[in-house]
Amino acid sequence: MTTIPPRPTFTQDWLRIARMGGIAAVGQTFIALSNMPVRLDERLLIKPILSMGYLILIVLPFAVGYRYGHQIKREGMPTFTPSMYEVLGGALSGALAGGGLSLLAVLLRHFDLRDPLVNWSPILLNLLTFGNATWFAVIIWIVIGTGTGAAGGLLRLLGPRAYRTAISVAITVASAAVLESLIVDIAKGLGLENLTDRLYASRGGIEWLSAIVLAVASGTLGVLGRGRFRQAKTQLSQLEGTARTQANAALIALTLAALIVLPLFAGKLTNELLANVGIFVLLALGLNIVVGLAGILDLGYVAFFAVGTYTAAVLTAATSPRISPEMPWLLALIFVVVITGLVGLFIGAPVIRMRGDYLAIVTLGFGEIIRLLFLSDWLSGWFNGAQGLVQIPPANIFGLTEIGGTEPRRVFYLVLAFCALAIYVSWRLERSRLGRAWMAVREDETVAEAMGINTVNIKLMAFVVGAMLGSFSGAIVAVKVGSVFPSSFLIVVSMVILVVVIFGGMGNIVGVIAGAAVLIGVLGGPRQPGLLAEFSEFKLLIYGALLIWMMLARPEGLIPSMRRSRELHQHEITQDAWLKN
Repeated sequence: MTTIPPRPTFTQDWLRIARMGGIAAVGQTFIALSNMPVRLDERLLIKPILSMGYLILIVLPFAVGYRYGHQIKREGMPTFTPSMYEVLGGALSGALAGGGLSLLAVLLRHFDLRDPLVNWSPILLNLLTFGNATWFAVIIWIVIGTGTGAAGGLLRLLGPRAYRTAISVAITVASAAVLESLIVDIAKGLGLENLTDRLYASRGGIEWLSAIVLAVASGTLGVLGRGRFRQAKTQLSQLEGTARTQANAALIALTLAALIVLPLFAGKLTNELLANVGIFVLLALGLNIVVGLAGILDLGYVAFFAVGTYTAAVLTAATSPRISPEMPWLLALIFVVVITGLVGLFIGAPVIRMRGDYLAIVTLGFGEIIRLLFLSDWLSGWFNGAQGLVQIPPANIFGLTEIGGTEPRRVFYLVLAFCALAIYVSWRLERSRLGRAWMAVREDETVAEAMGINTVNIKLMAFVVGAMLGSFSGAIVAVKVGSVFPSSFLIVVSMVILVVVIFGGMGNIVGVIAGAAVLIGVLGGPRQPGLLAEFSEFKLLIYGALLIWMMLARPEGLIPSMRRSRELHQHEITQDAWLKN
């Protein structure tokens, strides 16, 4: 019989409260001094109660309040039943977090911090004090921190059904506020402007009364439909063989039909957004072959993107100084794929025997070398140097239609076709003998080599296949933008694609697609705007924070591959098996 030890008292646990509250206070201060709340305060979420700027400042107290009650669950190990202890501990942690902003308001009021802190402004002080005296800011932020921390701890006390309902309500209201421009654009195409006029205020943000109605409706639907949804999910998971294949095929067909129909009712904003997301899905699927399946950390993947774009531009446009064949786009696409594959072979051959950090650094160097070659005077006769190549003609598809940047809907359909092709190729490769060899190399290269796998050829093949998939997006970008410049292929593009793959779930096709939709669709790419244009200055900061959080809390990604998840949590599986014995 397992004996449950007594719950630790606050005297024993005060270090945990101080540590979590202190970390949140430092995080709050850093966010405030980055000037993020000031820039985001213009975006209303719930009018007139909450703006994006204030939401950023109350997230951390809520997070530490919820995290305080976290218990690591292991089979055979005792756990405590959540109680008001978690609420009180969360409130104290949140109070310390709010105290960080209170201290910052006092410092900004009495000291000139503009010299060392260049982003500080009087607007930030006014935001922190709510336009009142400093003592009011001190009290209100401690109260807000205490309240949000207690709310995070209270979430631990809810039963499974109430917890899921609360999360569903929060996600629904937050999604409606964040995706306002997308919802309004689609509603306009469907003729539902009256609905969005009632939901949103004239200057943006959900009306507070509409937010309450939306929360009640989502909570009611969540309670009523939860049983049916779970029943359908259970039935789907129990299917095997032909029945499971048919069910998956039906889901894929339904998703494809929705993606085909949606652009017909959407405006240019939504179609442009979908096209940008699709381009990064193509890039992420190619990098997923290299990183997710083969386990090769490639930090210079932008090189293949650049080669594909420049090759398509040179072969289709008439602006290259030395060669202007002016090929049809579909014919040029064949050369784009072949040339990019050869470049992947050329880059991979001399460095493929390296492992780990050494290989990552070398690929990073090759990615920058490719950009500098396109920028150099040595090849300016081919690629026009810093002036780039312009006046790239639209893509002519079998003489039926021309696809260019002025028609984002047509560009999206072209991207969708190539995404479907890349998904099918990735799916077939993952289940092939080559895909199993890639995964064996990823798990343990030494063991794979001992089992007779030619690891050099296998990794080189991953480079080539990943380069070919990346070339598709390059060829599409050339006709979408109508011009190409070396400055479009900075190394940060590789980093963003890598973050998409890691965030979505390495080795999982669905995860990669979800990662691109969330990161690129909401935050935007290096130069591509997302739904939250206010985050344009802070995208890289948020990417970095997400990457650190994913590595610490969920290294398998948002939607992990089953095999990859087992690899990363093998020690936990082994420990549980040992405890059973």
